[in-house]
Amino acid sequence: MKKLLVVLALVALQGCSWVKLDPAAEQVKVVETEHVEGCKLMGKTTVSVKSTVAGVERKEATMQDELETLARNHAVDLKGDTIVAISGIENGKRVYNVYRCKQAD
Repeated sequence: MKKLLVVLALVALQGCSWVKLDPAAEQVKVVETEHVEGCKLMGKTTVSVKSTVAGVERKEATMQDELETLARNHAVDLKGDTIVAISGIENGKRVYNVYRCKQAD
């Protein structure tokens, strides 16, 4: 019975996200490559999250959400307002290009 509860708890945790969006990153957009024409490339960021919890593979959608959140947070540091994923998710890691598409006020 105790093992069953542990397994159920681990399965439930697969979908949980612990990554929070910084308030400054709320305006950073996630787009596809074709939507950054005319934007300035500010840099690249590689972000990562745990791909397994206690040996159980996490859901890809949850990892994608967390990775996008981390990349949006990092985009602010690079003075960017838009990110584009330039790799797939591999072992909980993904690479994004960071762009500045809006003119500075």
